[in-house]
This record gives sequence, structure tokens and C-alpha cells, in this order.
Amino acid sequence: MLLPEKIFISGYAKLPKGITSTELYSVIAVGVLVNRYTGEVFEAEASLVTSVAKDFFRNHLVGKNLNNFDEIEKMFKENYFGSARKAIISALRTCYEKYEQIVAGVEDVE
Repeated sequence: MLLPEKIFISGYAKLPKGITSTELYSVIAVGVLVNRYTGEVFEAEASLVTSVAKDFFRNHLVGKNLNNFDEIEKMFKENYFGSARKAIISALRTCYEKYEQIVAGVEDVE
């Protein structure tokens, strides 16, 4: 039986103190809609405060592949200079690790 192609994966990370996002959320939430079989990102969203940051996040993930996580991480390290950068990368790494578990057939992915 072929499972549905699109899957939703989320990841969370603690935000640094003293930034606007922390005042609103305390953690960053990242959600990605991914192709189960190829790793391609169809849609992405993060609980960032400004629309510019949200757009940057989405525009730099949609069309990328979770199987190439090192490239995604490098892009954020080299091009995103918001205070939430480390938290974004951490939350995305959680998404990537969950994706690997899903592909490996682990049943209790949380």
C-alpha cells in the first residue's frame, strides 16, 4: 500500500532571551509539508514575528530537499542574520531528524 505523498513535520526550539519573538512565543515553531518519498519541501512556515522573516524562511525552503539538510543549514548560517537563526536551524534539524525516522519506518515519530 502506497502511503500519501505529502506529510507534515514540525520542530521546535527555544528562542534567545531579549528578542521580540521570545516575548510572544518563547519557542520557535517550524512546520514543513514534505514529499514523503523524495524529501522535497512543498510548503514551510515558522513562528517568526515579521512578515519579511517569515517570507525569507518560506522562500528559502520551498523547493529544497530535506535530504540535503547540510545545504539548508549552510544557507541559513550564511544568509539569515536575525536573532532567531540558531533556533531556526535547531528546529529545522529536528524536522530533518523526524523525516529520517519516517523514511526509516520508525512508527512512533513525535
